[in-house]
Amino acid sequence: MVGPANGGRTVTSRQVLSVVNGGQDPVMRVGPASIASSDCGGTEFTREDVEALLSERIKPKNKFSLKEKCDVMADYIKRLKMCIKWFQELEADLLLEQDKHWKMLETAEKKCNDIEMVMGQKEEELNSIIVALRKNYTALQEKLAKEESDKLAAMVSLNKEKDARLSVERSQAPIKEELERAQRESSSANQKILSLNDMYKRLQEYNTSLQQYNSKLQAELNQTNEILKNVEKEKVAVLENLSNLRGYCTSLQDQLTATKESNDEAMKLKDALASEVGCLRLDLQQVRDERDRQLSHVQELSVEVLKYKELTGKSADELRNLTTKSNELEARCASQSDQIKQLQEKLDAAENKLAMSDLSAYEIRTGYEEQKRVNSELQFRLDEAELKLVEGEALRKKLHNTILELKGNIRVFCRVRPLLLDDAAEDEPKAVSFPTTTENLGRGIELLQHGQKHSFVFDKVFVPESSQEEVFVEVSQLVQSALDGYKVCIFAYGQTGSGKTHTMMGTSGNDDDKGLIPRSLEQIFESRQTLQNQGWKYEMQVSMLEIYNETIRDLLTINRPGSTEARTKQYVIKHDANGNTHVSDLTVVDVRSSREVAFLLNRAAQSRSVGMTQMNEQSSRSHFVFTMRITGVNESTEQQVHGVLNLIDLAGSERLSKSGSTGDRLKETQAINKSLSSLSDVIFALAKKEEHVPFRNSKLTYLLQPCLGGDSKTLMVVNVSPAPSSINESLCSLRFAARVNACEIGTPRRQTSVKQLDARFSHG
Repeated sequence: MVGPANGGRTVTSRQVLSVVNGGQDPVMRVGPASIASSDCGGTEFTREDVEALLSERIKPKNKFSLKEKCDVMADYIKRLKMCIKWFQELEADLLLEQDKHWKMLETAEKKCNDIEMVMGQKEEELNSIIVALRKNYTALQEKLAKEESDKLAAMVSLNKEKDARLSVERSQAPIKEELERAQRESSSANQKILSLNDMYKRLQEYNTSLQQYNSKLQAELNQTNEILKNVEKEKVAVLENLSNLRGYCTSLQDQLTATKESNDEAMKLKDALASEVGCLRLDLQQVRDERDRQLSHVQELSVEVLKYKELTGKSADELRNLTTKSNELEARCASQSDQIKQLQEKLDAAENKLAMSDLSAYEIRTGYEEQKRVNSELQFRLDEAELKLVEGEALRKKLHNTILELKGNIRVFCRVRPLLLDDAAEDEPKAVSFPTTTENLGRGIELLQHGQKHSFVFDKVFVPESSQEEVFVEVSQLVQSALDGYKVCIFAYGQTGSGKTHTMMGTSGNDDDKGLIPRSLEQIFESRQTLQNQGWKYEMQVSMLEIYNETIRDLLTINRPGSTEARTKQYVIKHDANGNTHVSDLTVVDVRSSREVAFLLNRAAQSRSVGMTQMNEQSSRSHFVFTMRITGVNESTEQQVHGVLNLIDLAGSERLSKSGSTGDRLKETQAINKSLSSLSDVIFALAKKEEHVPFRNSKLTYLLQPCLGGDSKTLMVVNVSPAPSSINESLCSLRFAARVNACEIGTPRRQTSVKQLDARFSHG
């Protein structure tokens, strides 16, 4: 994702400084001109430039000149847009570099496939060698059996010769001496047979070693196949997440280690084969010496036979037999010589193949080392790219938020809840989808209604798989602003059963599924503990109310809603000149920990009005408003801040035809739809910038007046159901959210003052 960009430009960790505020010449790019250089003046932005741009205070020369203020503001927004555009071009360059890395990974995969093919060819060659050696072994066994049968025949003939020699000894003494010589010859023949047996045993051992070598090669091949499978798995993992390249590099290192081990084993096997070849050569020399001795012995026997013929005519037949045997021995020696030559040729061929195997193993090891180096370089570049992308995304969000604050727009997040078992049938098409383009990734949502696609873009869109933690991460900075002295308002909007209460409150008893309200309180108290080290002391007050049938109910009062004391209280909404809101007779509780607030939330949840409809078993029948007022004092600087955090869970809009409400549920539905309709009228009036905005049409809009038309940081979380049966309500909710996102309210203002005695602040 990071690498050479278009136009010959290279993104490095050292950014070129450029002055955004004016007063110095910008640093020009080095290289061919690009789109960024034509649109942004060839400037680049560093972290210091962006922070300076964000922290710049707009001070026009003439405070009373509206035109000069507008010009200064337009220039400031123009520089912010230039910075954002530069980051977008940087992101495009990083995407090009990512494609380049993917191509390099594909090349590495092709190399692995080529190595696999080479290993397959080597396996076939070794299998053919083994088959040939097995055939030779079978032929040698057959020859050995023949020689054993010949040995038996020779023994039988030897016995006959002994009988003949005894008869010859009775007649002549020289014949006895000749028989003794024949016995010695028989013993030498036995020794020769023993030596041949030893040679066959050695050949068997050589065949066994070859089989072991084949098994080792087979194991190495299996290991290589497993490594290639791991490489395929790692490729899939890289497509899912770039961070898994570390595991891929680790597997390549293991593969390299295994290859080195196999190379060491091959070297050991080579030494063993070399020693075996030396032994076979010694055996071959011994066989040749034995053959020469047998030839000389045959010559001696021929001379003796002539002598036997001269001495006696009785031994003529025996001498003929001896001559025949000597001829057979000569033929046998000749066949053994041919066999020895064949074995020598096979040994030479085996040595050549072993040398080729060593060369291929060296090439494989070199290739793996090169691949390891390339992969380590790719991993380093990918890590660097990920770091830069994270930093760029953080800066982009910060700049985007700054522009939204300058514009004064109400921010809108969209959250789509998961599909439930009763939401859709299997044959119904998917009604909600999310675009994957770079521009709208994480910000766009598309609805399919009657074959027509409706597209919307918001500040953030959460898919059904998004967790509560992911939603809160996007909201946490807004919550932190309450500690800094801003008015903050976050409210959930949507139809019945779309997940508003789950988003705001979460699931009771499940820490991982806590909603925005519990998580916001935990963050505020944790930040308060941290800011104490900087000299800040905070006091916090909490109030909770609901608007039920256009009536305000105090959820923290100890009196029941129907009691006499509760009826005598008048909950009147009042706004002062500073934009603060008061609700008379409302219970306000001082809190010191998130545990106390959690206890109050549970008590308020038990008092809140809920009911069952056909669309939701536990439908909220009122608008829930949680308010925390924060007063912070810094004793060292004597600075005082006043912040307000409003967290609102609106009742869900519903259609009577679907909810099936009757009786009290019907009245509740009418009151809810009326207040939400009044909220819609207020939004339309703000969007059209009308002079009169009907905030007083309902108590909900009148209570939200500082959030919708004042100097508050406001966020609306629109909750959408992905069920095809709710597509009409979802489309209405998204259209309303788009109008809310287009509304411009006052620029958020921080409420600070010098420390006063008995400092208290009003309802926000």
